[in-house]
Amino acid sequence: METIELQNEKDRVLWRMAKKRVDFKNHLLSYLTVNVLLWCLWFITGKQTDDFFPWPLSVSLWWGFGLMWHFLGVYVFEGKFNQVEKEYQKLKERTSDENKF
Repeated sequence: METIELQNEKDRVLWRMAKKRVDFKNHLLSYLTVNVLLWCLWFITGKQTDDFFPWPLSVSLWWGFGLMWHFLGVYVFEGKFNQVEKEYQKLKERTSDENKF
């Protein structure tokens, strides 16, 4: 019985990790698609000769900054900032130990 519960818990953790990774990949695809379109628009309109600072650069940098944090949260700091989940697991283990006796 405990083996099945442990397996189910591992499956839930893996499912959450997989969902976060898919969400990041979708975010990356959106970032690339929108930024390519913005840079093409800027280039086609001929603004590259008039402006010292290309306006799509601000979008690319700020959105890229957010994308970097999304990447770090999903792949680098995976589970390190999930203190609520850790505390929940401690409480769950403590209550299951108390119920055994």
